[in-house]
Amino acid sequence: MLTLASKLKRDEGGKAGRSPSGPSDSSHRVSIRDRLLIKEVAELEANLPSTCKLNFPDANKLHSFQLAVSPDEGYYQSGKFQFEIDVPEAYNMVPPKVKCLTRIWHPNITETGEICLSLLREHSIDGTGWAPTRTLKDVVWGLNSLFTDLLNFDDPLNIDAAEHHLRDKEDFRNKVQDFIKNYAR
Repeated sequence: MLTLASKLKRDEGGKAGRSPSGPSDSSHRVSIRDRLLIKEVAELEANLPSTCKLNFPDANKLHSFQLAVSPDEGYYQSGKFQFEIDVPEAYNMVPPKVKCLTRIWHPNITETGEICLSLLREHSIDGTGWAPTRTLKDVVWGLNSLFTDLLNFDDPLNIDAAEHHLRDKEDFRNKVQDFIKNYAR
């Protein structure tokens, strides 16, 4: 991450010495998205929930990272759930793309990794969708909350999981634990 911040500083310093008519080197430009991410990632790391861990495979690509959520309460306690987060070039006008990489039995996450979280929707009927004022911190805290207070059985993406919970809560808990044992360690 420091390398991207260093690149940003170098580019700022280079602008002062470059003549206005001189050619610009687009390979050294830092996008608006990357400028935002430098600030947002620093804020996120300072305010990360204790149940979350970030991983940036490439320190020069703040727009592509993983999040591990290890809930410490509820149905999903003792599991470790991996998410892939890709921030598009049009960020912050559009939300990040998020996928759950861990197979899970959850009413708001499909077994193939699709996620139902209103703030990840570009256009939301209820007005709680993405807005340019939202940040990565909102996304991470929202994903973390899917395992506790945002766990929603009334508006599910995985209807089978929600109906299973409605039919037999204990059997639902057992299936969640089976998924954790097999996929989320």
